[in-house]
Amino acid sequence: MEQERVQLEKSFKPQWIWAIALGSAIGWGCFILPTEWMGKAGPLGAIIGLLIGGLLMMLIAVSYGILIEKLPVSGGEFAYAYVGFGRIHAYICGWFLTLGYICIVALNASALSLLGKFILPSITNVVFLYEINGWQVYLGEVIIASLALILFAYFNIKGASLSGQIQYVFCIILVLGVLLLTAGMILHPDTSLSNLTPLMKPGIPALSGIIAIVAIAPWAYVGFDNIPQAAEEFNFPPKKAFSLIIYSLIFAAFLYTFMIIATGVAVPWQQLVEGKPIWGTGDVVSSTLGGFGMLLLAVAMCMGVFTGLNGFYVSSSRLLFAMARAKILPDSFAKLHPKYKTPHLGIIFTAVFCLVAPWFGRPVLLWIVDMSATGVTIAYFYTCFTAYKVFKWSEKDKGLLTGEDGEGLVSPVKKFICLIGIISSLSFLGLLLIPFSPSALGTPSLIALLVWTLLGIAFYLYKRKEYQSIPKDKLDYYIIGKALTNEGDIPRQPGQSTFDIKS
Repeated sequence: MEQERVQLEKSFKPQWIWAIALGSAIGWGCFILPTEWMGKAGPLGAIIGLLIGGLLMMLIAVSYGILIEKLPVSGGEFAYAYVGFGRIHAYICGWFLTLGYICIVALNASALSLLGKFILPSITNVVFLYEINGWQVYLGEVIIASLALILFAYFNIKGASLSGQIQYVFCIILVLGVLLLTAGMILHPDTSLSNLTPLMKPGIPALSGIIAIVAIAPWAYVGFDNIPQAAEEFNFPPKKAFSLIIYSLIFAAFLYTFMIIATGVAVPWQQLVEGKPIWGTGDVVSSTLGGFGMLLLAVAMCMGVFTGLNGFYVSSSRLLFAMARAKILPDSFAKLHPKYKTPHLGIIFTAVFCLVAPWFGRPVLLWIVDMSATGVTIAYFYTCFTAYKVFKWSEKDKGLLTGEDGEGLVSPVKKFICLIGIISSLSFLGLLLIPFSPSALGTPSLIALLVWTLLGIAFYLYKRKEYQSIPKDKLDYYIIGKALTNEGDIPRQPGQSTFDIKS
């Protein structure tokens, strides 16, 4: 007898989804890294690099918009890789993406510890434990990060409506905080826009600096891809998702730009970079705007961290839920909370996994997160390639879709944009993995990537027999669900699959 497919309730409103995308993209990095970015490319080079990265993400987002409309199911890229390339590729995509999402939850929690070390050291730097790679680990920072992880796990278990409302409110405060902070820094009598000169980093070709910043775009904007993870829970037409992604990317690009300007106008930026501050933005805001400025910065950064925590809890738990529904992970991850109807075990697993992270110190966690950027980029590639296969250059071509839904998908322009997305994804992957590139992964991150890859191979070999024994029609049902019936947006004839899915 075919097992009934568990489905999530449709409770996410459009503004909540926008907030999940924007809040997930704008995390601690927006407030911590402007000094580092200026050191790589200069103020204008950093801004241009981030804007170009945002535009490339928008091209990739075209593929996401297409597939969210066609496949509004939990799992996002996991489901897209299955549709485009089959079950093995779906597993590969899901495996790398899972670690990427979970690690970003842990990193956002550790950012609170970093904020505490700077603003309230008397609370954070309590009970010294040990030192790892130059980072002193204190019990106080471990407790702060752990409390944040537990609190947002609780919010997410309580229901999508609660987490969505919280996300939206925090996002509004985040945007207002950045705007007020930037205005305050620019208008202060002790600051000057001339401190942003030279606009590009001297001593290196301008293009090299810009490329170094463009290479971090998959990391800087990761979060808009949380939208497809929640697609099954939309209470609005999935077609609207594309515009929500674009709006979130535009807002994210401008918020990054504003924080670079706010940091650079206080003192000559080269002087700031040469001082190698622990937190350059915090130093200049504190010295310029005093306690009120630091309060504003702390609130904005907390909102960025909270929205990142909340957004990636949503995406990681939904991805685990979708993979369990497809029988590649234990069935328990596909069970819903009896009262709140949320994938609570995926949320608890993410929390438990992340609660270990604060004990290892931030540098070690950064190695893993740098590695996990590879997984996100792999997911971008699968999404763009699947969308590319959906569209046809002409009526003579055979597209990925068959039946009624395959008609009208002749669009050379959209197919070309998807092709650009494929090239962009591969370029990002190359910048991470090719030695001597401006943003090549360090040795610790490459070792972490190798370990995770080997673990993925071992786990697949363990589950291979069970996973491969599921008939394709049944796996279609588990992953794609009722959208394959005549009642959905993707009609098919009885007994036929809408997709030419490779085994």
